[in-house]
Amino acid sequence: MNLFRGKAVLDQVFPYPLNLDSDRKETLQMIIGPTEKFLQEVNNTDKNDERAEIPREVLNKFAELGAFGALVPPEYEGAGLNNSQMAKLAEIVGAYDLGLGVVMGAHQSIGYKGILLYGSEEQKKKYLPDLASGRKFAAFCLTEPSSGSDANSIRSTAVKSADGSHYVLNGGKIFISNGGFADVFTVFAQTPIKQADGSTKNKVSAFIVERGFGGVTNGPPEKKMGIKGSNTATLNFDNVKIPASNLIGQEGEGFKVAMNILNNGRFGIPAAMTGAMKFCIQKTIEHVTQRTQFGKKLEEFGDVQEKVAMMLARHYATESLVYMLAGNMDSGVMDYQIEAAAAKVFASECAWTVCDDAIQLYGGMGFMRESQLERVLRDLRIFRIFEGANDVMRLFVSLTGMQHAGKHLAQVAKEIKSGGIATLLSELTKRVGGGNLGGSSSELVDPSLKDAAAKLDACMMEFGKTVEKLLIKHKKGIIDRQYELARVANAFINIYAMAVTLSRCTYSHKHKLSSAEHETKIANYFVEIASRDAMSALKVAQNGHDAEQALIGSVAKEVLDNGGLVQKHPIDV
Repeated sequence: MNLFRGKAVLDQVFPYPLNLDSDRKETLQMIIGPTEKFLQEVNNTDKNDERAEIPREVLNKFAELGAFGALVPPEYEGAGLNNSQMAKLAEIVGAYDLGLGVVMGAHQSIGYKGILLYGSEEQKKKYLPDLASGRKFAAFCLTEPSSGSDANSIRSTAVKSADGSHYVLNGGKIFISNGGFADVFTVFAQTPIKQADGSTKNKVSAFIVERGFGGVTNGPPEKKMGIKGSNTATLNFDNVKIPASNLIGQEGEGFKVAMNILNNGRFGIPAAMTGAMKFCIQKTIEHVTQRTQFGKKLEEFGDVQEKVAMMLARHYATESLVYMLAGNMDSGVMDYQIEAAAAKVFASECAWTVCDDAIQLYGGMGFMRESQLERVLRDLRIFRIFEGANDVMRLFVSLTGMQHAGKHLAQVAKEIKSGGIATLLSELTKRVGGGNLGGSSSELVDPSLKDAAAKLDACMMEFGKTVEKLLIKHKKGIIDRQYELARVANAFINIYAMAVTLSRCTYSHKHKLSSAEHETKIANYFVEIASRDAMSALKVAQNGHDAEQALIGSVAKEVLDNGGLVQKHPIDV
């Protein structure tokens, strides 16, 4: 959206990009029915949770539906779906069993995605048919004990043999989904790369590793809070000989490969979160319309209505984000990394809150296993950590956006300094006139959404001003201002969610959907809440609150240096 530069580029948001032709819709309907039947009659989510595994025969039956090769072209035995169709499949699975969703995502969204995106034709022909059909399973091996969010700090090594025929891989990986049973692994390791000056420097490279190469072992399944049906294990690589032909891309490009794999598959988490929210909302509706307290149905109480309305708004906005991202990817948009990260943060946090509110409305019954909500809450917790911890994703959103904005400001300053009168006048006009977005959502939305669009435009204007002020004030030092960066990210995430929500609702009006009027109410309510949150975050980011930040640092340091709580217990006084 280009917001960090103070301009609203809305052509990737309006019109809503979802565009499935009749053939793809028909294909999707042919998949949905058997998938839901499988999830209802074959897969047993509660047993998977209790036994902490999904039986292999169940996975084999799921494979028969083409679920493990959704995005793979038919020539490699895949289903040939596009991202929008894949999102719907992930959404359905997320509504029934998030553990199964993790197995599916770890396999195809990241496990063999590197082969699909960057593999040579020989690599694709060799590996994709078995992986897409589910005859073999894949895993993505990046995380190590010393490198979680800091992927560049991995210590596993892959050293090329003297004759150049193979690499020797040594190291260990932790928390690997599908690690206990996968046959094929995308592994990231440090390789010594010769530099132009003759020196050698270690850089990350990506490899296709088969369990059958030898030297690959795994630990027992990890005991987890949630997604218990999925398999998570440590992996060890002891002098594993990898053919040189199994290098993915070029030597030293592994970090880029890893980040692009994660970025490309990141819409899968919001899709699964949408399904989980639907499940929680349906359970809530069934409960509050039947349960009577104080002589009234729960649905009659204002507090209950407010919770339900917010659940619906969060779900609607998340669903809108999912198919915005998928639609843009299907249309060939390549630059969506900030938006994908924002969607992942927003969706995972909305799903957690929706499930928590559902349990609250259930009361004590929601705490019991029978409600199934406690399982969903346990399952949901990992998604704020998976594939980029939300705290890190917030910094990624802010710093990536500000990097572009900083380069723009530097160029503006350079042009003014060299006598660029037009640039100078443009900047003066921007400051005196209060700014110019360069695009207004008010001109693009359905008339019923004009007021909401005005709130969005005001937020976008304030966002650009805030980013510019922070960059001018802190310059390169902004990289260490996490207090401000987190709030800028929160504002961006809310603004993007608002824009997408209004675009989707306008799309519903354009297609004269029977639910359009109801969607308008949800969209207007969501923008009302989200715009307040965005403006509040921007105000705090601009002010900096240095005294508060000093207190945060001081209090935390005193306790951490002490190795425990500092304050005396009142009884001991």
